[in-house]
Amino acid sequence: MFFEQYATEHFFDEMFDADGKVRPHYQAIFERLTPLSVDNFEQKRQAVDLSFLRQGITFTVYGDEEGTEKIFPFDLMPRIIPKTEWEFLERGLTQRMQALNMFLKDVYSEQRIIKEGIIPASYILSGKHFRREFMNVEVPRDIYIHICGTDLIRDDAGNYLVLEDNARSPSGVSYLLENRQAMKRAFPNFFPKAGVRPVENYSEELLKTLQYVAPYGKENPVCVLLTPGHFNSAYFEHCFLARQMGIEIVEGSDLVVRDYKVYMRTTQGLQQVDVIYRRIDDDFIDPSVFRPDSMLGVPGLVNALRAGNVNIANAIGTGIADDKLIYAYVPDMIRFYMSEEPILGQVETFFASEDDDFKYIMENLDQLVVKSANEAGGYGMLIGPKATKQEVEDFRALIKSDPRNFIAQPPIMLSRHPTWCDGDFEGRHVDLRPYILSGEKTSIVPGGLTRVALKKGSLVVNSSQGGGSKDTWVLYSDS
Repeated sequence: MFFEQYATEHFFDEMFDADGKVRPHYQAIFERLTPLSVDNFEQKRQAVDLSFLRQGITFTVYGDEEGTEKIFPFDLMPRIIPKTEWEFLERGLTQRMQALNMFLKDVYSEQRIIKEGIIPASYILSGKHFRREFMNVEVPRDIYIHICGTDLIRDDAGNYLVLEDNARSPSGVSYLLENRQAMKRAFPNFFPKAGVRPVENYSEELLKTLQYVAPYGKENPVCVLLTPGHFNSAYFEHCFLARQMGIEIVEGSDLVVRDYKVYMRTTQGLQQVDVIYRRIDDDFIDPSVFRPDSMLGVPGLVNALRAGNVNIANAIGTGIADDKLIYAYVPDMIRFYMSEEPILGQVETFFASEDDDFKYIMENLDQLVVKSANEAGGYGMLIGPKATKQEVEDFRALIKSDPRNFIAQPPIMLSRHPTWCDGDFEGRHVDLRPYILSGEKTSIVPGGLTRVALKKGSLVVNSSQGGGSKDTWVLYSDS
């Protein structure tokens, strides 16, 4: 009864094909939902919301007049990925992660990719997150990105495309894990039969990754999670992950550097720290090297890193791999470092800093998606076809004032997914953020965080912009 009026329209729909037939891997959940009444479904949804509220599963919206702490909206209709499709994504994401780590090792040492003319030097050296202070600093195992959240979308033909890489400090994995628990509570009898791969071992794999990259291959290294504190938008996640891994969560004032080694203050005295999983931006991590006004970081931390006595995950300087200009060159990185063709496609990108591209962007601004090169969370973005004339003109002025800071892309009609909206299912646009761990091996939690644009017609899925999330099921089979 729920899907009688459901319309895929002209979008690629995750659950229904173009003829309105249920895709094979959605058949089981379709049959499970069919006998439910609206009241039954609403009761389950409200129970999940109440559970999230009681557990404090929230995020922070800065500057929101209604209060900053909000429950992360959760939609009970799961996104489902069949086995073969997931295996393809795993291959593509693993390849991409390897290339990005090779790129970071190169740009902070030999810079072959610049010398051989693959990426213009100006694009890298002018990058907001390129850290000259990190040049020629060796990192354990040559791994720079230990945790990556790569955002994937699907176009109107169902092809997966990489939208961006989040290599600095990707957030959201705690919601992925909590979403799974919520689904198990909502459908306790159905879930064991659904053939869904588990995600619960993510925290264990994350801890193994951190331990693997300890300096000198140290056994039983001491790992900590460094947080900016409870005012940070992702503080719930910081506490959640530290608790799940069984490691200490610390703030900058809890750490001290002595003789190029990092120590944690404890009730028993100072304890040496080997690996820091940092959730603080580079700018604030060490006031003696970066921003001197930072109260969040640890003075002397970079010197301890250079001396090889501590490791930081993710490494300082990984933000250059997040730069949206550099994003456009990832396929070239894969060919250059790995002599392979990219498995995953990505979105065509125009550079406002290039004369021909600049002219094209200016002439077609109302038809393009424009993004700031280093913003995240849906900020600093113009969706031309949905913008007002004034918004277009405001962005035109911004681009002219700082062309290096903007790229433009053709709008991609993200795939849609049935989503519960005011008592019925309607199509809403979704993306997918898988979480990739690079340690002794590359591992990807089977699924990821499916984010959904809850506003009708919106293409912006970020929670800070009114988006929500779904549980993501990766099946053991193709149906």
